Amino acid sequence: MQNGLLEDVRNFMALSREEKRAKVMEAIDNRVRIITAGLSIKELRALLRGAPPTERPNPRYKVHVTSFIAHIRPKFYYKASTIFTHTFRLGYLSTFFFLVEIITGLILMIYYVPSPAEAYGSILTIESNVMFGELMRDLHRLGAELMVAFVWLHMFRTYFTGSYKGERSFTWMTGVFLLLITVFLSFSGYLLPWDQLAYWAVTIGTSMADKAPVFGPESNLLLRGAPDIGAGGLLRFYLLHVVLLPLAGILVLSIHYYKVAREHGISLPAVYEEGVLPPEKVKEGKKRIDLIPDLLTHEIFLASLVTGLLLLYILFFYPGAPLGDHANPLKTPLDTKAPWYFLWIQGMLKLGDPTWMGVIWPTIFVIVLIAIPYIDRNPSRLAKNRPIAITWGLFWVIFLLVTSYMGTPQFGIETPPAVRIVQDLAPEEGIGMLRSIPFDDLVPGTYFVNEADKEAMPKRLAEFFAEYERRVNLAEEQGKMLNATGMLYITEWQKDLKKVVMRMEWTDPETAQQKSFEHEFYLHRDRPREE
Repeated sequence: MQNGLLEDVRNFMALSREEKRAKVMEAIDNRVRIITAGLSIKELRALLRGAPPTERPNPRYKVHVTSFIAHIRPKFYYKASTIFTHTFRLGYLSTFFFLVEIITGLILMIYYVPSPAEAYGSILTIESNVMFGELMRDLHRLGAELMVAFVWLHMFRTYFTGSYKGERSFTWMTGVFLLLITVFLSFSGYLLPWDQLAYWAVTIGTSMADKAPVFGPESNLLLRGAPDIGAGGLLRFYLLHVVLLPLAGILVLSIHYYKVAREHGISLPAVYEEGVLPPEKVKEGKKRIDLIPDLLTHEIFLASLVTGLLLLYILFFYPGAPLGDHANPLKTPLDTKAPWYFLWIQGMLKLGDPTWMGVIWPTIFVIVLIAIPYIDRNPSRLAKNRPIAITWGLFWVIFLLVTSYMGTPQFGIETPPAVRIVQDLAPEEGIGMLRSIPFDDLVPGTYFVNEADKEAMPKRLAEFFAEYERRVNLAEEQGKMLNATGMLYITEWQKDLKKVVMRMEWTDPETAQQKSFEHEFYLHRDRPREE
């Protein structure tokens, strides 16, 4: 073996300078072809310049045959299917945020402890003692919200363009399952911070399972692991969030993608498929666009752009992934609400029986959603030929928006006016206007509504007191609080700690009795606050 190697060296040294250079470049080129699944150095340069292939047969197609990653992608797409305003890349962005969730979730898993005694503390550790931990949590939380939003938008786009018809009907069904998996992925992660809003939102959400016919109590017990959410419930939600639902998502996404990429492709705009355009336009729309390099470079650019915008938003505008007080099973906070994607169910619960509004009707809604391709037998995808389907879709969009608004805590729930004022200005969970006042602006003193000189107050204190005064006066004008007066007491309580008391007195319009309400706050100099 050594003799053979020495012989190769002697032969190489005997070559001329140009021959040596050619041999070296050939060896390097062979290694590059192995790494890039068949692309030479010259071909890579052509790719970067956007030039046509340098060899025949096209080496860019060879990549799809020899590369494990690239073989799952089609070699080309029809030009009309790549029009941005046709798909808005909603499916691509949904998958992109799923990958963001997997990457950031795996990092957070290293530090998170799924037990009631340590979960909340591990979140604090991630945010304060782990390098880039707060950024990872913000990316994970914001990515989850955006993933749910983009999956919903992708489904709406598919429906309104009629892209669920014919051979795409099964693909639509897998899309509905992906929507459900996405929503429950986000919901299962909602509990993991183990703060008040998360605990009680999930408590309310799982209580709907108790209203299900036949197996309601058993389903509730299976989810919670006990009559109330505790260690068993948190562990169940954690395993759902990091094991079962992600695996289910990968499985269904694989089926969904295979159907799109290998069987029927992305739908063309209806005007191309149904002969509305002139033949030359249709021919142009069915021109093949190679994945490498045209669409691949576009996808890389889009991923880079979205990632950059996401980071900029988090760094300069995002207030941070919310984290309230530690979960307290003995105290229900005011304004407990479900995650925004479940607000429509919470709104329906305000309309009547929880079994019907919280379980049966949402289940019927999902079944109808799955069955849409089999209900709508109209072969046309053109909007002008689908007035009933378009109207039906718009009705459901409006319905979801209206019921989501109805699901907010302020709708249909009458909170005592004084409690409402305090909750809005200094919420139990969150920061609010009062806690946002700089410590030095909290000048000790007693301030009376409609009497205090706001011009003599520091700016942020004056803004808060003006809003406090406005709300007290509004409650009196609306007849909720007769002869209402409001006071604000600020005192030095300890070093770097001030006590703030909001007190209101009024005459009850129904009983004519004198009533009062008072709430104390202790604000530290180093407390978190919004600017």
